[in-house]
Amino acid sequence: MVAHLVSIVMPVYNAGTYLAQSIQSVLNQTYSNWELLIVDDCSTDNSADIIKSFASQDGRIHYLKTLSPSGSPTLPRNIGIEKSNGRFIAFLDSDDIWLPKKLEEQLPLFESSDTAIVYSNYEKISEEGKRSQRLVLAPMCTDYHELLCGNIIGCLTAVYDVKKLGKLYFEPIKHEDYVLWLTILKKGFKGKNTGTVNALYRVRNHSVSSNKWKVISWQWNIYVHVEKVGYIRAIYYFINYALKAYKKKRI
Repeated sequence: MVAHLVSIVMPVYNAGTYLAQSIQSVLNQTYSNWELLIVDDCSTDNSADIIKSFASQDGRIHYLKTLSPSGSPTLPRNIGIEKSNGRFIAFLDSDDIWLPKKLEEQLPLFESSDTAIVYSNYEKISEEGKRSQRLVLAPMCTDYHELLCGNIIGCLTAVYDVKKLGKLYFEPIKHEDYVLWLTILKKGFKGKNTGTVNALYRVRNHSVSSNKWKVISWQWNIYVHVEKVGYIRAIYYFINYALKAYKKKRI
């Protein structure tokens, strides 16, 4: 397989505690043809200094910045996508970690003409970085209708193919990553899983997504107002989503 360029988009806001570890996990990739676009959402800590330090040592790392704090990863991610040059676009948040063979194991799956997004299993780690085999295992393949039953694609594992899709951007909506995956699969493509654990997801005690009532309302809004599946189908999908979310929460 040709070693196509992978553009990795990382939004950052006051992530100084974990940022160096996240960047280092990209540097540790066995697949080396990548660019890392780190978009600083006007951090007030030492995040900018950390990014610039890495960028000065490796020309594949690029420092970008929003004009003002957006308060959401959506704008920084979209800036990264706009500035990207790769055949593939991948995502990594500034407190999460990739394992070394992530890109090497994912890219060959795009050789299938109907595959436009590839993802992997991942492991939950504590806020302090402790690993304890809390594995989140996703189906080996998914399509639009299956994904409506709940988001099984972890954003920190997702890669999409620009050649097949063009550049696609995140909508200014909660659960924006889920909406983007649905948009991709709604075009008739499939998503495939490497079947391996390729990333570590840091569970933060005070993250926005830990507020279950907000998350529930976001999910319902997607079914009714974004995908417009109708109330009866929305209830069916929501029940399936709730069951999957409960199981994932217990991991």
